[in-house]
Amino acid sequence: MTKTWLTVDCDDIRHIPKHQGHPTRSKIPLKEKALSPKFKIGMEEFKNWLRTHSHPVTLFVIADAFQHEPFGSWVTDLIQEFDDRITIGCHGLNHRSWSAWPEDIDGFTSAIKQAIKQIKLHVGNAYCPWFRAPAGYMAPWMVRCIKQCGIVVDSSINDTFLTLSKSGKGNTWQDVKSAITQNGLIERQWLTSLGLPVNGPALTRFPLSLVAKRAWKKLPTILASDEVKSAIESSNREIVTVYWHILDHARKQGKWRPPLPKLILNH
Repeated sequence: MTKTWLTVDCDDIRHIPKHQGHPTRSKIPLKEKALSPKFKIGMEEFKNWLRTHSHPVTLFVIADAFQHEPFGSWVTDLIQEFDDRITIGCHGLNHRSWSAWPEDIDGFTSAIKQAIKQIKLHVGNAYCPWFRAPAGYMAPWMVRCIKQCGIVVDSSINDTFLTLSKSGKGNTWQDVKSAITQNGLIERQWLTSLGLPVNGPALTRFPLSLVAKRAWKKLPTILASDEVKSAIESSNREIVTVYWHILDHARKQGKWRPPLPKLILNH
């Protein structure tokens, strides 16, 4: 039976490519390194949203966010309050858009090893060996690196023509998928519709938001807490992967919620 995997990326404003991590897009550097006011609102509203239902969610965390004590305390509180409903994956060390840069196997491998070590130190048993490439920038050469770092599941592929450049110069998303298969990893690519993105920024950017909301209305039942880990790591399970950002919860004066069908959210 196909089910839905709810995932959330923990990027703050300072992490996004227009501010840092990309060779051409990063043109507006931010001097302020503390958690942004919007991110703090998003953190609190995400917690409030979790209290409205009983479904599990996987957070993809950027390791350098733990430099800020409020973030670490927030993650700890989530794990304590919601227990097995919270799983944690790796979203990189500092959100560098690796596939937009020249191939750097040693640098990338070192960064991911550091990230995993720091994340595990803070979240303990909530950590799962699951990876999402920062900003979705995932090239074939990166796959062997994450495999060497102990990653079992990748969830980076957004197979649309609008995001093709994120697979690295001269590559296609099929090249990335082939590398995943060759290295024995499981891929949980993001839901798309009509060849267009329907996750993350697409949820709030018109006209993509129209396509996204229609696609989300058709989502299957959400995974149960006690089956998340086994289902995500099973090559035999059909999973629909959706994601949004903690920052999204700061939209509409903190009233924004992911457009999940009430039928499955209340299931």
